[in-house]
Amino acid sequence: MDQRKCECGHANPFGTLLCESCGKLLDTNQSIQQPQFPDIRYEGMARRSQTFASTPINLVWNFFSSVKVAIYIILVILVASAIGTIFPQQMYIPVPVPTEADVARFYSETYGIWGQLFYRLGLHNLYSSWWFVTLLVMLGTSLIICSLDRVIPLYKALNKPRVNQHLSFLKGQKLFGETNFDGTADSRALLERSEKLLKKKGYRIFQSGEAILAEKGRFSRWGPYVNHIGLIIFLIGVLMRNIPGFYLDTYVWVREGETVALPDTPYYIKNLGYKTEYWKEEEMAEKLDLKGGTIPKNYQTDAVLYLNKNTELPGANPDLVEIQRGPIVVNHPMKYDDISLYQSGVQEMELGALNFSLIDKQAGNKKLGTIKLDLYEPKPEQLVTDGVKVRVLDYFPNFYLDNNGKPATKSNLPKNPMFAIEVQSVKENIREKMAYLSGQVILKDKNGRFGLEIEMPDFVDISGIMVRKDRAVPLIYFGAFIFMVGVVMGFFWQHRRIWIQLGDGHLYLAGHTNKNWFGMRREVQAFMEEMKLSISLEDKTKM
Repeated sequence: MDQRKCECGHANPFGTLLCESCGKLLDTNQSIQQPQFPDIRYEGMARRSQTFASTPINLVWNFFSSVKVAIYIILVILVASAIGTIFPQQMYIPVPVPTEADVARFYSETYGIWGQLFYRLGLHNLYSSWWFVTLLVMLGTSLIICSLDRVIPLYKALNKPRVNQHLSFLKGQKLFGETNFDGTADSRALLERSEKLLKKKGYRIFQSGEAILAEKGRFSRWGPYVNHIGLIIFLIGVLMRNIPGFYLDTYVWVREGETVALPDTPYYIKNLGYKTEYWKEEEMAEKLDLKGGTIPKNYQTDAVLYLNKNTELPGANPDLVEIQRGPIVVNHPMKYDDISLYQSGVQEMELGALNFSLIDKQAGNKKLGTIKLDLYEPKPEQLVTDGVKVRVLDYFPNFYLDNNGKPATKSNLPKNPMFAIEVQSVKENIREKMAYLSGQVILKDKNGRFGLEIEMPDFVDISGIMVRKDRAVPLIYFGAFIFMVGVVMGFFWQHRRIWIQLGDGHLYLAGHTNKNWFGMRREVQAFMEEMKLSISLEDKTKM
């Protein structure tokens, strides 16, 4: 490591601007009379990134210690986050029990070619993608290294402040003044009066020989680093959401009367019934011309929450125990332990089951019984009457013919259901096949014995329940609180320093602050007036 030796004999690390011992300006090519003076944020001490640049570890350190790199990372994260909000993320799309094909079709059909591009680029799961998480890790790394690179020299500078500064240091300050001091006056009395007056103004006094350093608001210098600590804690909380069991934000659709498992939890939920309440005319504060419309008052799902006691037993049938029962209302979720269930969507009057009457055509279209074909979980076989049963041969929820002319389904949603069934008469050894499609019954043998008569279908309401668990929220809130503490520290206070030195028949006075130079000038001028010092103050703060 290269070193720079000062006139005083002290060897300073390469990158140091002011001597660590006497405070003299080390760059001999720069005149102290120039308005531009080295940044004394760390008393001119060298940061690690300015000192080392040889090994791979140090190269990585230097890369992440750059504020420009941190800004670029933040900009990329902001742009990516903005792009992710153009279309809804997969967890928010209204597709009950979506398959990958359903998700792709949703973006393509809803948003066209842009939605298709959004899906193919993987932006539908942006915030959990590996590259977005990598950006967050890079930002956290940059915050940590930037902070360590600067906080160590800052601590050294503030922990042991130099009182007797080199003359070049004092003249380089934006507020500097000097006057003749012939020594006939009592220098000790001058310093004592200055010390008392500055203490009244809230300054902390350091004295060495015939020199005084007065400072206040030092803690404000730690504000940016407290900000960094808050942001790091915040990012840790965000990244913890990727740990299994810490975060869950998923969506389930539950039909009335259905019991479904909540993904990645030991819980099940049963939809006892859904209802939408509307405002009555007499309940409104004033009469509105709704033109035949209505205003919803409440969306509510009455539900039961179960705990599966066999969660830890692979392959075991669920053993459900009721743990909570009640309504799930918009803005009033059902909460149990760390799980919250939100009423987030509804699909009303959806087809739930197709109803048919099985008729005996040879007996004058006599009704033999009823057939119910559930569109979500059709029974493979059901008995209609004594000796006559119906088997479901095939079922396509959203029927279409593929390129080969074979039946297929576009999705698992019953938008265009097609059933192929077989009616069997055990006693008479009769088997007849038939199908239902688009409101029509298609008979394989038109002269057969059996037929179907379409009855009123069953309609159900499907509730969209958002399932949330976030154990990282306390840590995220704590990080946000620490960040705000740092903002207050750095915004409402300033680190002010005043140097008073006697030597060579002169009285030197210099002042420095990290911000609010107007207030600093007024304070120094008020001090000189009260001390009755006739000093012509050089003011470089406006340059």
